Amino acid sequence: MYFVAITDVRSFTRAAEITGVAQPTLSRQVKALEDELGAPLLNRGKSVTLTPAGEAVLPLARRMLADAESARTAVAEIVGLRRGNLRVGATPSLCIGVLADVLRVFHEQHPEIHLHLAENGSQPLVQDLSQGALDVALVIVPPTGLDPALHITPLLRERLSVASPQSGRSPSSRGSMSITELSRRSLVMVRQGYDLREVTLQAYRDAGVTPRYAVEGGEMDAVLRLVESGTGVAVVPDLVFAGRPRLRRTVLTPPLYRTVAIARRADTAPIQAAQAFTDTLLSFVGDIAAATGPAADVQVLHRSF
Repeated sequence: MYFVAITDVRSFTRAAEITGVAQPTLSRQVKALEDELGAPLLNRGKSVTLTPAGEAVLPLARRMLADAESARTAVAEIVGLRRGNLRVGATPSLCIGVLADVLRVFHEQHPEIHLHLAENGSQPLVQDLSQGALDVALVIVPPTGLDPALHITPLLRERLSVASPQSGRSPSSRGSMSITELSRRSLVMVRQGYDLREVTLQAYRDAGVTPRYAVEGGEMDAVLRLVESGTGVAVVPDLVFAGRPRLRRTVLTPPLYRTVAIARRADTAPIQAAQAFTDTLLSFVGDIAAATGPAADVQVLHRSF
């Protein structure tokens, strides 16, 4: 920077004024550069001129300054959320019940951030987080807890209920049913890899009963459509009932719950976009329980302040 400033004004004194340093400091810096390169760059006299070595170095020095300025601009744009990428993961049920609205709001607030969405079960998502393939993920916390290498913020405690078609007969006149009663109904079950599947099957095992499948192996959207069409019933999170008037909710007794959390790697600081996404999510979480209606059983565990 000092060398280029001197060549621009052809004066050590004027260059020192422009760069805001004392002239002796500027002179020492240029001399150190010449010593490092092994040749004088400037002819020092009444008028400062470039030596042949200086002529060769000047365009390179200007390019380095331009590159440094480009780097500062790029970083400033990323920090200011004017550009960049954000890789978000979520389980399929959370994509339906939580993430869709959060991503819409985040995109409205930060339209220049390119969003990448990965939809999978919690275990694959945790693995992707650990390997650096995702920046942040919405996952289900298993009874044994999540990987201690992750930073976890619990968001919601959500009840799991039985979904049946609103147009059909209610599976229980009491508005609630046991797993034993559920085992007498044809079940629509999500595919392997869903946390929801494992929780449901464990509840069947605990009750000493065996599920009777109508359809097995679907994604969450397909499961909900199959239930709406009357193919069978399904155990689903309470959040998915919002905006689905064709579904009837029947609670399980004893109740089944799951905990939803936002996770990221603990050994690295979150990128600016990930922190902004988390802030957007936390501001949204406080309204989720109210938005799902009085029938749903959703407890907010973390609120933004």
